[in-house]
Amino acid sequence: MEDQSAKPYRLRGHRVGDMGWVVHREAVGYAEQYGWDAGFEALVARIVADFIDQYDAGRERCWMAEVDGQNVGHIFLVKHPERPDTAKLRLLFVEASARGTGLGDALVRECVQFAREVGYRKVMLWTQSNLLPAVKIYGRAGFRLVAEEPHHSFGKDLVGQVWELDLDEEGL
Repeated sequence: MEDQSAKPYRLRGHRVGDMGWVVHREAVGYAEQYGWDAGFEALVARIVADFIDQYDAGRERCWMAEVDGQNVGHIFLVKHPERPDTAKLRLLFVEASARGTGLGDALVRECVQFAREVGYRKVMLWTQSNLLPAVKIYGRAGFRLVAEEPHHSFGKDLVGQVWELDLDEEGL
């Protein structure tokens, strides 16, 4: 395990006000970087609203990352709605100012470790093929690409990807 004290960031649980920041930064960040439209903002708003409305502290988490007391990233782990043995990794985001610090890898590690601790057997996620830094993080964490499908969302033609990690296998 890496020495977290040497890292410039701190991971903490969510608190009141964080979800508004998550929606804002995801919407602005993806609009600026990829030209995604307000449809993405609506999706993120639904994800965080569902997280708050249905939050199960024993099986779900949001981690917020801070540098010098300022939010610089986040990730969520939530229950799969139809598969009780499966968790869903949602909304991995790292501000440009915190990239290259290992924060993305650390956030994914936190999700996977928590998923194992609470008894999930699998973690899955949905992403887009053009989000190359995230795709690399998922690959390093042991996730495997299991499906791809072209779609038009967020004002763009995209290729959606489903990745899975079998927690019964050796990894992280």
